[in-house]
Amino acid sequence: MTAASGAGLDVVIVSGLSGAGRSTAAKCLEDLGYFVVDNLPPELIATMVDLGSRSDGAVTKIAVVMDVRSRAFSADLQEVIIDLDRRGHGPKVLFLDASDEVLIRRFTSVRRAHPLADRIADGLAAERALLAGLHGEADVVIDTTTLNVHELRAKIEAAFGEATQPPMRATVLSFGYKYGVPLDADLVVDMRFLPNPHWIPELRPQTGEHPQVRDYVLSQAGAAEFLDRYHELLRLVGAGYLREGKRYLTLAVGCTGGKHRSVAIATELARRLDADGVRTKVVHRDLGRE
Repeated sequence: MTAASGAGLDVVIVSGLSGAGRSTAAKCLEDLGYFVVDNLPPELIATMVDLGSRSDGAVTKIAVVMDVRSRAFSADLQEVIIDLDRRGHGPKVLFLDASDEVLIRRFTSVRRAHPLADRIADGLAAERALLAGLHGEADVVIDTTTLNVHELRAKIEAAFGEATQPPMRATVLSFGYKYGVPLDADLVVDMRFLPNPHWIPELRPQTGEHPQVRDYVLSQAGAAEFLDRYHELLRLVGAGYLREGKRYLTLAVGCTGGKHRSVAIATELARRLDADGVRTKVVHRDLGRE
């Protein structure tokens, strides 16, 4: 049921010690489908939730990241939480903590000052006192002292993710080497080992989207074997990406001009990935260029 049909929004308030991982938590919740707002004053949280409730289902999950910059960890925030709960939104509080020793080391490694004091240890002491009430009432407390980024993401996904996690998403991008390799590609594969339809007069005017060109490319020696083996490799890489918290993949498939071979192979790889449940988009970057 969506917010538009009368159900409350899924609201998470993220807080905790500076350096304990709020930014990582925000990115993880965003990947889980939350609309994330950073450092929103408590008095505006209800307004944000109301706007989400009137979005006709466009926004169903909101996460608000709060820290000591707002100086607002008092009865004000508690009243907001009580009000949201009364209105059926059931807000959850995620609190991130870590030992002073680790937090000081993290601040020192990035040469950051603590927002509450020049001396990091004094700032942390003041921050703990300010956040004590929220820490005690949090629904989920995660101590990140011994966690790496991937382990923290796993804990947040376990606490706030749905039974079925968001699927992998991929963009399969065909391109021509003579126009340059795409800079945003995670993986690049070269199709210039296959015969070029450009040298066949009846195929030259067509593109890799044309059935005759597609059939010609896919029937060449090595094409089927490449597709089978590379498809298996993509399954392996995709599973590894998901374990590491990466859910977006850009696969660039190249040939000389980006018109024939790369287009046909990119389309076929995208079809196979889509059949695996990967949300796949095909982009032919250089199609139509001379």
